[in-house]
Amino acid sequence: MKRAFLYLRVSTLDQNTELQRRELTEYCERQGWIIAEIFEDKLSGTTSNRPSLKLMNQRLWNNEADIVLVYKLDRIFRSLSDCINFIQDWANRGIEFVSLRDPGMNMASPTGKLMLHILASFAEFEASLIRMRVRSGLANAKAKGTKLGRPKTIDVAKVHQLRQLGWSLSQIAKELKITKSAVSKTLSKYPYPKSVNNT
Repeated sequence: MKRAFLYLRVSTLDQNTELQRRELTEYCERQGWIIAEIFEDKLSGTTSNRPSLKLMNQRLWNNEADIVLVYKLDRIFRSLSDCINFIQDWANRGIEFVSLRDPGMNMASPTGKLMLHILASFAEFEASLIRMRVRSGLANAKAKGTKLGRPKTIDVAKVHQLRQLGWSLSQIAKELKITKSAVSKTLSKYPYPKSVNNT
């Protein structure tokens, strides 16, 4: 008899998982599966740090279940790539995945396996489009003279030192190769430390 892990999630503490729990439990009974454990998170789906999801994955590594059952895909995955990575990782370890309310997302069936390959293809296509847009955007910014890379680290002590010597904001900016506004912000954000040595 197959062992199933049930994963439930709602976005806020004032919501409850009763509907998910009931329908998933009834589905397991119809399939003749044993519910090995139920994991529940009350956090936004965009949050990667979900304690119960992490715990479930740890238990899966210990071969404590044969199936992961969820109410809907958006209850467990944050994105398409997230979905593909999780399901493929589980499949490689012989763990099946079923989403009750998403037709075709039953990885125990041939249709589900075909759906996974289709989703993986879309995810790869989406990633390639994003990379292409990023390269195009960088090339366009470079053509317009925009400086790329990490912002220059400002030497706060040097800014104060030059200011104490009577240098203007423009002179300091030119010397340190930063903007005049950056000099002004540095002086206001990091006041010149007063000496504690009165000797």
